[in-house]
Amino acid sequence: MSICGLDFGTSNTTLGTIQSRIPVLAELEAGHTTVPSSIFYEASGAVLIGRKALAAYVEGVPGRLMGSLKSVLGTSLIDETTRLGRQRTGFRDVIAYYLATVKRRAEQATGRELRDVVHGRPVHFVDNAEDADRKAEQTLREIAHEIGFGEVTFQFEPIAAALDYERQISTEEVALIADIGGGTSDFSIVRLGPERHGKADRGADILANDGVRIGGTDFDRQLSLGVVMPLFGFGSAMKREGLDVPSSYFHDLATWSNINRMYEPRVLSDIRQVRREAREPALLDRLVRVVDEQRGHTLALEVEEAKIALSDRQKADIPLEWVAPGLGAAVGRGDLVDHTRQLASRIAARIDICLAQAKLSADAIDAVFLTGGSVRLAHVRKAITGAVPSARVVEGDTFGAVGKGLTLEALRRYGPRD
Repeated sequence: MSICGLDFGTSNTTLGTIQSRIPVLAELEAGHTTVPSSIFYEASGAVLIGRKALAAYVEGVPGRLMGSLKSVLGTSLIDETTRLGRQRTGFRDVIAYYLATVKRRAEQATGRELRDVVHGRPVHFVDNAEDADRKAEQTLREIAHEIGFGEVTFQFEPIAAALDYERQISTEEVALIADIGGGTSDFSIVRLGPERHGKADRGADILANDGVRIGGTDFDRQLSLGVVMPLFGFGSAMKREGLDVPSSYFHDLATWSNINRMYEPRVLSDIRQVRREAREPALLDRLVRVVDEQRGHTLALEVEEAKIALSDRQKADIPLEWVAPGLGAAVGRGDLVDHTRQLASRIAARIDICLAQAKLSADAIDAVFLTGGSVRLAHVRKAITGAVPSARVVEGDTFGAVGKGLTLEALRRYGPRD
């Protein structure tokens, strides 16, 4: 079949096709159905995506890494350019290259041309900004057409996850779908059941949708600002009484989609001037080294790895010896909770909004279906399940549920096209 479901995520991407009326995720990298949403432009001119992109950057291959590509949708960055070697390239073109590569790999893996797609999207690309939200979807639609898709439609990611979950149940129920991804947290309340699965129109079964632009990368940022960035001068004082070192450098360095801003030539010059006026110039020397060597993504990757480790362990280390001998940061699960508690609370607050939309009480929810990488964080999971304490907790396919659901939706919308 020429139809597919595409889950372009902030952290990872999947693409599903139909085989014998069953959604199957295509192998996008050797042995993997997920591919990290990262791209690396080698100084030699080669372009890598996914795990190979991250590996090349970590190994020190000269070039430029870009991650969390989806995060620029709905922001002014989508219309901006970034320096790649001697040239400047638009962020829109970067996304198009990445998605075109994903499409091509899926076609090679399945042996068929993919023409029509159901594209996943968060409930809100941007909070409280309808125009920006519409622009983000339209940008993705235009890119999809540019890279060779014919018919392009969209489905909310939590609704897609609900369709995947529905295949598992044998009785009718009302489910809260929680999709906590890298860039957004999305919720849907849906009436599901085996008799409803084949209905052509599921509109009446969707009782509520809501979301917020908070995801795993926001947890990375807050953990970085709280634990790592002070080692580079964040919050330290200037010689002039009452002034701190400008914080914008550290916020950009801690934010995946903004890291490349730090590599503009004027930024390094500005930091060196700040260093001369700082009360603790040795801290700024560390910042200078990170920016001069364009290692901001190394910091981001190490913080992300520590965050992931804390989902299973009480303590983790962030190694920084490459910046200065003996430098490092020890971080505990309590640190992660302290620095991100407000984020978890804001995510869970959307559940109350969904319940109000659906005109349901919390005890009317039969099951809460959890998907997305950030549900692995214990305090996020606790905040979500605590909002519907009587609901049965169901573990979804962390990185595959949305892609499979989008593929099921493609089958419903387009039929088994040849």
